[in-house]
Amino acid sequence: MNISLNWYDWLGLFGHFLSLSLMAIGGAVTTIPDMHRFLVVDQHWLTEAQFASSIALAQTSPGPNTLYIALFGWNVGLNAGGYGQAMLGMTLSMLGALLPSMLLTYYATRWCRSNRDQIGVRVFMQGMAPIVVALLLSIGWLLSTASNQQGQDIHNWPLWLLTAVTAVLAWKTKTHSLWMLIAGAILGAFISL
Repeated sequence: MNISLNWYDWLGLFGHFLSLSLMAIGGAVTTIPDMHRFLVVDQHWLTEAQFASSIALAQTSPGPNTLYIALFGWNVGLNAGGYGQAMLGMTLSMLGALLPSMLLTYYATRWCRSNRDQIGVRVFMQGMAPIVVALLLSIGWLLSTASNQQGQDIHNWPLWLLTAVTAVLAWKTKTHSLWMLIAGAILGAFISL
């Protein structure tokens, strides 16, 4: 995929990640649906496969899972013309996503800790919980429909069962996620045959 980007496109990429960072209640992962809309649907800077692969690769690596933001920028840059532009895309994406949220989180956390006994702070925290859960569910749906567009059958009930069992194990046990990832990959390969 080849795309052409001007300076204002790069500024738009930075600005979009900057604005999403300020709306990322529950973490950057909750903004994935809007990243998809912007990068794949509106701008056509990434394909569905590149988008889904960036998330999948980021989720397999240990540590903070904002790697997909760097991969989105990297892939936009590669599509625009090479490694230099890939570095630019990665840098702009990460700066846009991290800078405002780091500053806001730092100052908001200081304020919330000093005012944690106020009813408004407690009500806000309780009210945000269902919104975060809904955003995480929409991410799961987005990723599963992307696999359908890559020729995989989303009506394959064993894969859905494997997903549900893995989610319950992650929620109810202290099983390390790496073991679940390995087991899921092996079982998923056998189920898909």
